Amino acid sequence: MSGLLLAVVLLLPLGGAAPPRLCRRCCDHVGQSEGPTVRSGTPHQMPEIRTYINMTILKGDKGDRGDRGTPGKAGQDGPPGARGPIGYKGSKGQAGVPGEACKIQYSAFSVGRRKALHSTDYYQALVFDTVFVNLEEHFNMFEGKFYCSVPGAYYFNLNVHTWNFKETYLHLMHNEQNKAVVYAQPSDRSIMQSQAIMLLLGRDDTVWVRLYKRERENAVYSDDVDVYITFSGFLVKPTAE
Repeated sequence: MSGLLLAVVLLLPLGGAAPPRLCRRCCDHVGQSEGPTVRSGTPHQMPEIRTYINMTILKGDKGDRGDRGTPGKAGQDGPPGARGPIGYKGSKGQAGVPGEACKIQYSAFSVGRRKALHSTDYYQALVFDTVFVNLEEHFNMFEGKFYCSVPGAYYFNLNVHTWNFKETYLHLMHNEQNKAVVYAQPSDRSIMQSQAIMLLLGRDDTVWVRLYKRERENAVYSDDVDVYITFSGFLVKPTAE
């Protein structure tokens, strides 16, 4: 029983051994006393009392769980483990949100002039009166200039018709710098003259055609029926894609 103390009392002589038993012979009288005969001279001994405690029955009930102790310091990182097996292929995910459509960058123009022109000033811009292509209105018809809205590499082409016995002298301009020349000396025969060039343009750069008047009369020929003067350009490759 839990919580009880069991004591066993052992009655032993003080000497720690049981009293000796006397031997009897088979020829002794039956009426003789059956009890043990104490030898003469042996003193009477009192039993010794010893207490024996059974420790196995002293275990009490299980107590309550104690509070959690403070965490110890983290140990050193162990060596990396072996590479695990390849997992199973996951299920297909949901479709994402549609992205924005790719913005195509473009720029192109092609204009013409149906009227002949005699230059009157030292420098004079060549303006045009006919539009073939003018995407996003990048070519200003009033000024006769192309304004770059998409930086990049551009291709330009200029075609003019000379006038009999008159000089033809024009500059293909990038902003305020002349980049190419269309020239024909005075002759009794009129001919077609052309010039082409590629230019690397930045935003808001301009490309235009300028007449250059020197001592002689400078002119380009055209009429109301046919177009003899054309100026075209288009984007080859934008700077940023």
